[in-house]
Amino acid sequence: MNGADGRPRRVGLLVNPTAGKGRGASYGDRAHRRLRRDGHEVLDLSGTDLAAARAHAADAIAAGRVDVLCVVGGDGMAHLGAGLCAGTDVALALVAAGTGNDNARELGLPRRDPEAAAALVTCGRPRRVDLGRARWGSGDEAGERWFLGVLGAGFDSVVAERAAALRWPRGPRRYEVAIARELPRFRPIPYAVVVDGGRLETAAMLVAVGNGPAFGGGMRICPGASYDDGLLDVCVVHALSVPAFLRLFPTVFRGTHVRRRPVQVLRGRHVRLEADGIVAQADGERVAPLPLDVEVVPGALSLLGP
Repeated sequence: MNGADGRPRRVGLLVNPTAGKGRGASYGDRAHRRLRRDGHEVLDLSGTDLAAARAHAADAIAAGRVDVLCVVGGDGMAHLGAGLCAGTDVALALVAAGTGNDNARELGLPRRDPEAAAALVTCGRPRRVDLGRARWGSGDEAGERWFLGVLGAGFDSVVAERAAALRWPRGPRRYEVAIARELPRFRPIPYAVVVDGGRLETAAMLVAVGNGPAFGGGMRICPGASYDDGLLDVCVVHALSVPAFLRLFPTVFRGTHVRRRPVQVLRGRHVRLEADGIVAQADGERVAPLPLDVEVVPGALSLLGP
């Protein structure tokens, strides 16, 4: 079996073996077998660590040795794959094996079904979707990062920084401990948020910039965001007491928090975030300290979907 246009694909396979509490390795094997069975040439891009695997994939894409990059893992691997394929003709296929899988879910892709996800290389259709691009610094300090879903800068990123520093416990419990430690001491953060030239200065609990709707394992922080509308949604949760913040929190999973008075949603193509002591994260991955500039790049990624 070949691709949707009748020809076999050269597929680069990039696997996070630890994703989904160890599901990544078995999902990678199952995806590999399906791709080979469907007649595709599979290039294993694994490395001794994530940095080596990223370098192998970047080299393969730059050299024109792959038509499709198939990544196996959670939102972090989707983030990595989107960044590698951004602005190229190499299509991205996602085999969702993580615990959250926010982008796969919101994009209507198979989850925890590696054969069905890998089959999209054969029978799926490429869809052009937008990406967010964050930039910061200047000169030797300049940096850039693409993201697929949501960039967060606030309580969520403070918790992520705390969790990364913890030696115990491991897994999802680490984030629960980080939340328990940070919440009693957390105070609203002074921000400047600039959207298409309009400046908002406010004290807020968090600011999230959404190319897609969800992060954090099902939290629909930017429920109106679309992957292909050429716009970014900016959700600002203005200053709240800790008890009020806790009452608001469950509504985020339904996306109904945007109807509440402390929440403001802005929309635009260019966003600048300024705050002291806050490190942004995107698709669950650490990005850089604020300030940073974010823009939407329409159609930057070719994504294989149903």
